Amino acid sequence: MKAAVNPRHNQLLACLPDAEWQRLKPMLELVDLPLGKVLYESGERIEHVHFPTRGIVSLLYVLDSGASAEIAVVGPEGVVGISVFMGGGSTPSRAVVQSAGEGYQLPADAIREAFERSSAVMRLMLRYTQALITQMSQTAVCNRHHTLDQQLCRWLLLSLDRLPGNELVMTQELISNMLGVRREGVTEAALKLQTAGIIRYVRGRITVLDRPKLEKRTCECYQVVKLEYDRLLPDLEAV
Repeated sequence: MKAAVNPRHNQLLACLPDAEWQRLKPMLELVDLPLGKVLYESGERIEHVHFPTRGIVSLLYVLDSGASAEIAVVGPEGVVGISVFMGGGSTPSRAVVQSAGEGYQLPADAIREAFERSSAVMRLMLRYTQALITQMSQTAVCNRHHTLDQQLCRWLLLSLDRLPGNELVMTQELISNMLGVRREGVTEAALKLQTAGIIRYVRGRITVLDRPKLEKRTCECYQVVKLEYDRLLPDLEAV
């Protein structure tokens, strides 16, 4: 039997008004989020939203050719499936677990009804959505205007912000799929960071040894996203 995990390890669930928390709590179901698990496919009607308590989910855009690129990451700060309460019901992106963990799923109808019933829940979810849109927009800018080295640093920092430690389990092939670049480019960029003593990469495990140096090597995109999350999410407790 799966050990209980506190749902309020997810920041959005922790910030729900008490009345809404009591309504939604019985409908939350603890689920495993193993590496590679697909939570929804492009164009598919979303039946549940997912609130990660540990781990990271990547939102990917997949081309007809099968190539993909990551447009955002979601961890314990957020929710996967915003189109449910934004009125769309589906999305052209694909959601896949990038870093294993667990979370809680909630029926789509339940979060939609809470969004429509409670102005506090609506403000909470819209603030998070604004932060997520900022991340998506900045990712597009970064992929167009910054070097692969900078993109990798940004990606590592965004991932670290959503993990409890300084280690990521991730192969170079998966990183190249996330960034939408050739694996050889990721290998070269990772080698530069390792040679500089910033990371250690062994058998699919990346350990960040010097975060301040990693932050110095990234572009402004990371700070833009971080500042927007910091600006919007701390105030959620006051909702």
